Amino acid sequence: MNEKFGIAHLIAQGDGVTLAVAVLLGLMSVASWTIILGKGVALLRLRRKLVGALQAFWSAPSREEALAAVRREDASGVFAGVAADAMEAAQAFETRSAGGIGAGVDAGEFIGRSLQQSTVFAQARVERGLTMLASVGATAPFVGLLGTVWGIYHALVGLSGASTVVLDQVAGPVGEALIMTAAGLFVAIPAVLAYNAFTRANRLVLAQLDGFAHSLHAYLVAGVRIGAQEASKVQPLRSAQAA
Repeated sequence: MNEKFGIAHLIAQGDGVTLAVAVLLGLMSVASWTIILGKGVALLRLRRKLVGALQAFWSAPSREEALAAVRREDASGVFAGVAADAMEAAQAFETRSAGGIGAGVDAGEFIGRSLQQSTVFAQARVERGLTMLASVGATAPFVGLLGTVWGIYHALVGLSGASTVVLDQVAGPVGEALIMTAAGLFVAIPAVLAYNAFTRANRLVLAQLDGFAHSLHAYLVAGVRIGAQEASKVQPLRSAQAA
């Protein structure tokens, strides 16, 4: 490429719209890569320690020690949060007032509602950042295209008063404008790939969380307790049989 043309020349010669598009693409890229790296590390840590966290929870001799063990092993706090909410719900049910508004609710319904609410919050926590990745992947190509269209328009306006036009006078500015399209694709492609990968990984984590919630419900309501070796094999709540 001619040294007179390129990204540096585009930035130096671009107007406010061109620079705004370039800055916007840069911010979108930084935001998406921050989410990609953060969620990637978090998912790797969660998957590496999840089995140990569940085994430590179900191997503990008491509720307090089980909760402390899962908090120690679960760095993400997703499973530990659900366990803490379930323990608090069980304690609240056991110490509820006999004449209170919850007197007519049985343990299964009382703890089940708390688990349902807790898993919804945990799901929102696991899926945090995916909306940004989806937005970047969907809009970055169009932002780059906007910069391309504006750059070509700006180049043609600059050549409108010339009596003779040399190929370099057209090819350089148009090529610089097309850089915006390429930049939009470079920003969008990693965001789309990461969104698809994280969506699939989150489905597996949420299925395990659903199974863990089912096992907690069975333990706190009916006293059914799974063994440490079965902790990593819990089935999703929607497919598991009632305890």
